[in-house]
Amino acid sequence: MAREFPATVLAGPYADGLDLPYWEGLRAGELRLQRCGRCGLWIWGPRWMCGQCRAFDPAWVAVEPVGRVFSWSRTWHPFIPELAGELPYVTVLVELPHAGGRRVLGLLAENDDADIAIGDSAAGIIQQPADSPWPVLRWRLASTANGTERGDER
Repeated sequence: MAREFPATVLAGPYADGLDLPYWEGLRAGELRLQRCGRCGLWIWGPRWMCGQCRAFDPAWVAVEPVGRVFSWSRTWHPFIPELAGELPYVTVLVELPHAGGRRVLGLLAENDDADIAIGDSAAGIIQQPADSPWPVLRWRLASTANGTERGDER
């Protein structure tokens, strides 16, 4: 069952504005990551310049928010005070094939007892918490009529 988490003080752009296009993309209903216009390297987290060819100002490009679970963790301790009332919750690292294999971290939208495994298909959903001006990206496990779709295991 999906649930909506409260917003955290961590949601929203940094004061330097580097990641503002990411947050504006979420407001527009898109996941945006950086891509170098010179060499084509996908970049995440945000950078002022490409780490490969050293070109400045990589472009922000909309990416399909689908991929595979690369890693995950179920949290039982209140490390983030704003989520203490939501324990336990699952954090996933999703590898995006449409973005050069870049990996994006986020909370799983399913409930705390979700059956999850490395390689599971995941899709991003954008939620607008009532208590935050910024939307947040959450991940949902892809499912089929037969249950949760696993990587290459089934």
